[in-house]
Amino acid sequence: MTDQGIQPGPGKRLVARMNTEKGQMSFELYPDRAPKTVANFVQLSRSNFYDGLTFHRVIRGFMIQGGCPKGDGTGNPGYTIPAEFNDLPHEKGVISMARGPHPDSAGCQFFVVHAPHAAHLDGAYTAFGKLLEGFDVLDAIAQAPVRRNGSERSRPVDPVKILGIEIVEEDIPPAPAGEEAGEEAAGEAGGAPAGEGGGSGEEGEAEGE
Repeated sequence: MTDQGIQPGPGKRLVARMNTEKGQMSFELYPDRAPKTVANFVQLSRSNFYDGLTFHRVIRGFMIQGGCPKGDGTGNPGYTIPAEFNDLPHEKGVISMARGPHPDSAGCQFFVVHAPHAAHLDGAYTAFGKLLEGFDVLDAIAQAPVRRNGSERSRPVDPVKILGIEIVEEDIPPAPAGEEAGEEAAGEAGGAPAGEGGGSGEEGEAEGE
């Protein structure tokens, strides 16, 4: 998967506008931190791979997981991509790749952190973007009723669909004078996001393809 064509122009940022049945979430993508992961996500989004797929695994206070073509956490795009672990903390709104036990087993499934800070995932999963707008949508998806799925309650009764993901360049807004970016308080969350082809995991884990 090439990482060419994903670097935004001067004064621009790369944004994924994810439209769901609950509304839109807009994520800034970070090709400087995870170029191959961002290139893969952009290619899948632009090819409409995610259209109609669901958030199949939801654990309120930890994460929401989607992007599985089978809708059960066992699907993949037919290939895997290398891990690009980096220093982006898994704070609320961060989008990261789900994977299996092997670090290089991610493909198409992703998760969005709902915990204030899932610190145990830092440096172990490839975070590649962060939510700019749509925290209310993230909360709405995370608060949906779920039923038991193996050892955890994480299977949505009525899974929320992804309607489509648009990849755009936006102007970087000027920082407010005298205002510094704050960090959200760290919280606790158990487990880890697993990857493609994995089955149900312990509650607090995010599994993938």
